[in-house]
Amino acid sequence: MAGCYHRRTAGVRSLKPTVLLVATSHWFPAARFAMALAQAGCRVEAVCPSRHPLRKTNAVQRNHNYRGVLPLRSLAGAIDDAKPDLIIPADDLSTRHLHHLYRNLQGRSNAADTRALIERSFGAPESFPVVYERATFMKIAEAEGIRVPATGVVIDLKELKNWTNHAGLPVVLKADGTSGGDGVRVARTMDEAEASFRWLQSQPVVARAIKRGLVNRDYTLLWPALLRRRPAVSAQTFIAGREATSAVACWKGELLASLHFEVVHKMYSAGPATVMRLVDNADMSAAVEKMVRRLKLSGIHGFDFMLERDSENAYLIEINPRITQVGHLTLGAGRDLPAALCAALTGTAVQPAPKLTDNTLITLFPQEWMRDPSSPYLHSGYLDVPWGEPELLRACVQRARKQHSLHAQRNWQQNMATVEAPRA
Repeated sequence: MAGCYHRRTAGVRSLKPTVLLVATSHWFPAARFAMALAQAGCRVEAVCPSRHPLRKTNAVQRNHNYRGVLPLRSLAGAIDDAKPDLIIPADDLSTRHLHHLYRNLQGRSNAADTRALIERSFGAPESFPVVYERATFMKIAEAEGIRVPATGVVIDLKELKNWTNHAGLPVVLKADGTSGGDGVRVARTMDEAEASFRWLQSQPVVARAIKRGLVNRDYTLLWPALLRRRPAVSAQTFIAGREATSAVACWKGELLASLHFEVVHKMYSAGPATVMRLVDNADMSAAVEKMVRRLKLSGIHGFDFMLERDSENAYLIEINPRITQVGHLTLGAGRDLPAALCAALTGTAVQPAPKLTDNTLITLFPQEWMRDPSSPYLHSGYLDVPWGEPELLRACVQRARKQHSLHAQRNWQQNMATVEAPRA
């Protein structure tokens, strides 16, 4: 039966819970979180594509194949085989798959255990849709007394114009169901806003989605492309300031552990962070605690903020129902997410891992190295390298070199176009 908190092997009671990580995209933080879970005392299994970084670490005891064309069947089979105590998604598509599986199993008497497991892993099922609907999430946060930017759904260009006439420019446009900055555009003029709206609401091209799946093994766009679904687009007031983020472990609406960071550097303007600074921020702490309680969340979640330039006020702007880049960092009591979850699963006291560093500046690897191999942050910050996992480290280095090569080729092509332009 899935979800047995206390396992028995050869008649001996075991308090080592099994966690199933679900990954659809080749994202290195998934492997880092697996390592942290294993260190916390969990048995870790994973369902992921072939050649995923999760398959490069000894922390994962068993891997199950993820098939992008049959995702729910892949997950159901992995859950049945692993019989985990908890499921943790590593990306947004994984979360969507698990919520979809939960809905599909409704009414099936032989699926009660799996549905209960998914509820235990995420929290209250009535909150499942909220994590995708940006405007709804912001409305709930505002009702909780949390500081948020004005947000509303815009269904066409006329509504977009009315919204910007009322709220002003710049405007931040976001497409539901996207992540990693892919579905976010900042428009400073009405022309930019209209062009961004058209792009965000456009359906993924089937050919591009298939190519992305076959070449990059990223199936994020495949099902939206096949189903011809247009994402809802929300408009949000632009907050000038610095980006910040929180990662939390929670259990049935109770906050167990949290990490709060300011973003120091990013891969690119709308991309993931590469350098972060650990902070104590009362506004961020209060906001995540309120939302965890209100939505009755369980598992691992991330929250994004903007710290207003002049006032330093924290504005909540988004939720990420999955692990984030920083969730694996063990930074002391109350700041060890895997240990807090393991304790909740076993009903024992939290035993945090040794604190990684006293340096509040965290340089993510290979992210910052991929951005700039000569970055000063590689020396001034705590460089978060998986030294204990040589295969994973090798994969990180190979990925970074490939990224550098692609950037170099792109820059060379742009330079050649500039040089040859006058001859045309």
